[in-house]
Amino acid sequence: MGAKQGAGVRWPDEEGLAYWYRRVGGRGVLQPVRRPHRLRLDDLKDIEPQKARVVRNTEQFLAGRPANNVLLTGARGTGKSSLVKALLTEYADRGLRLVEMEKADLVDLPDVLACLETRPERFIVFVDDLSFEEGEPAYKMLKSVLDGSVWAQPDNVLLYATSNRRHLMPEFFHENEGARHVGEEVHPAEAVEEKISLSERFGLWVSFYPFSQEEYLTIVAHWLRSFGAGEVEIEAARPEALQWAIERGSRSGRVAWQFARDWAGRHGLPRQDA
Repeated sequence: MGAKQGAGVRWPDEEGLAYWYRRVGGRGVLQPVRRPHRLRLDDLKDIEPQKARVVRNTEQFLAGRPANNVLLTGARGTGKSSLVKALLTEYADRGLRLVEMEKADLVDLPDVLACLETRPERFIVFVDDLSFEEGEPAYKMLKSVLDGSVWAQPDNVLLYATSNRRHLMPEFFHENEGARHVGEEVHPAEAVEEKISLSERFGLWVSFYPFSQEEYLTIVAHWLRSFGAGEVEIEAARPEALQWAIERGSRSGRVAWQFARDWAGRHGLPRQDA
């Protein structure tokens, strides 16, 4: 399909399953990702409730039924961004496409949406590790696009964002000093209300939590099996896996994957694409 122009954003000549939005020569371009990070939903362990909520919302979206923009928040390395990537693997054959944007480029979000709404596919616009500091222009733009503009969000686009911050902005103790008591009710200060207002515009909040030791070891075992390790080898690797987590200061899915790669490399097992 030839190049198209949608509100200043150029649709690529070459189409793909995933796209990366960037500015080239002062113009917005959706650049196809040649090797998308292919993860399966089954690869994501010990986040079943979170996975179920996001999958249900995504399937509603793909079926043309009402669905929400999603904010995935919580502990680092627990599968927030991996879950979004796995959706593409699961649902690409049903027309799902992924567009990743950097936070700074969200000022161009209306132009991106104007381009995507002319397409037959259904898109998740994905922003990873989203957070803002005071006064960033992208904050106001995202807030307006989510629920505050006279222009409606296209039916074939949802926004999925991950963040370590529930309210997407730093919160300071002194901001609570402006809170007012009206009878038995507490009315937050205006500064607090402003910071909460963006995250509240995501219709679905999904929270992720640190893994226990056994959950971490379950994830390690899964990835070692994916490299071809046997059950005896996996059991023998447990002390090393725990020491690896202690040195990293985290028992996360990311740390489990990194340990499995290291272990597989040291033991001569084949490389995986994930």
